[in-house]
Amino acid sequence: MSHFNRASRVDLSTIANQIMIEHGFEPEFSPEVRQEVEALAAIPPRVASNGEIRDLRGLLWSSIDNDTSRDLDQIEFAQRLPDGTIKVLVGIADVDTCAAKDTAIDLHAAKETTTVYTGVLVFPMLPEELSTGVTSLLENEDRLGIVIEFVVNGDGHIGASDIYRAVIRNKAQLTYNAVGTWLEGNADAPAKVAASSELQQQLRLQDEAAQALKLERYRHGALDIESTEARPVVDDGHIVDLVKEERTRASELIEDFMIAANEVVARTLEAKKVSSIRRVVKTPKRWDRIVELAARHDEKLPATPDSKALSDFLTRRKAADPDHFADLSLAVIKLMGPGEYVLERAGDPPQGHFGLAVEDYTHSTAPNRRFADLVTQRLLKAMFTNQSSPYSDDALAEVARNCTVKQDQARKVERELSKRIAATVMSHRIGEEFDAIVSGVTAHGTYVRILKPHVEGMLAQGQQGVDVGDKLRVKLISTDPQRGYIDFARTQPAGK
Repeated sequence: MSHFNRASRVDLSTIANQIMIEHGFEPEFSPEVRQEVEALAAIPPRVASNGEIRDLRGLLWSSIDNDTSRDLDQIEFAQRLPDGTIKVLVGIADVDTCAAKDTAIDLHAAKETTTVYTGVLVFPMLPEELSTGVTSLLENEDRLGIVIEFVVNGDGHIGASDIYRAVIRNKAQLTYNAVGTWLEGNADAPAKVAASSELQQQLRLQDEAAQALKLERYRHGALDIESTEARPVVDDGHIVDLVKEERTRASELIEDFMIAANEVVARTLEAKKVSSIRRVVKTPKRWDRIVELAARHDEKLPATPDSKALSDFLTRRKAADPDHFADLSLAVIKLMGPGEYVLERAGDPPQGHFGLAVEDYTHSTAPNRRFADLVTQRLLKAMFTNQSSPYSDDALAEVARNCTVKQDQARKVERELSKRIAATVMSHRIGEEFDAIVSGVTAHGTYVRILKPHVEGMLAQGQQGVDVGDKLRVKLISTDPQRGYIDFARTQPAGK
């Protein structure tokens, strides 16, 4: 039996459940949660406008997400104002209405804090009857929402803003790949877009606003990082390949709108003197190594962390060597370290987000998938009615701590599964050679990532004297899909 046939029979779904439990998650919902879900199904939430809830179902809202996503958290609409600026409306699913504080559903979400996407199975933070049903902004369904509205000036600055409750209706559920290739001019419009000149104009207006927002962030030092994530290709129930997840103009559009919306929420809560949870990436842990990487390209970065200097360096490298920009991005991501959630009390100086070059940044746009966003939604709803915060500062600090811990654990789960998926795909390529980059050096070993396909493994032979960012030529010497082991041997010296 070949390596590939043997590997393809590994039960990755069972392994995924086991790994979730090992990392402190509860993949199954309790009977108490199930009872609450059944009660919701029997008496669906009332969706209606009133004096406090506007009726915005008449707008040409659309969503753009992954091809397979059904847990839709946000929809978008843009309007050209008489002075030439663009008003953007981001509608966020009102998840709190069906997942009220201190219910069994909420307590489960508070413990899990995040939906975990493993490439094999999705482990939702909320029962799918909610996250892909009554709280998802599905096409042609009336939903309660929180609308974050802001004006984008010609130079990308955010002007006037507002946040309020509304009834909203997604008129077109679209996907990153189809809309992105059309906006980039590389493909015809997808059918829904081709059928509506109004929708075409709407998406191009959204794109114009997003591009202005992005350029303004870059001017302030936001980092243009190229992702190296890969997704599995499944054929007849078996994983047969890995393909790189490409960023598109459409995924960047949504990213730019969400960053702007989260900034507006953070500033609004701050202005109202409401304590909140912020998402921060502090200064990079290994700035000295980033400086060293830049020096290899005859570039000089300052001795102290400087996001604008790093951004300018990355921009120049992307233009000079686009083929290897993913390598450099990967090294910088690893050296910057992960983000974390923190309590920000009213009046505290903002801690900022190094990678996004924004000082005011919270998480509010994905309440179906992230507990921090659901908490922020409750803070906003209390603010709308001048009620006291539903969370004390100590409670918010504990939520922030748990969200950071579980985010780290979710990343480990996803990495564990990605290793097993990769080992399954690579099991029939033992003996082949690949170009690689050193992606990590730890007490447990040295790790490298090959680029085609995007797979990471251990450098089991020839690891002496290498560091993050070094380029190598490696040979695949063994795989173990059951445990997710992929071992490489160095065949050429490190390219410094």
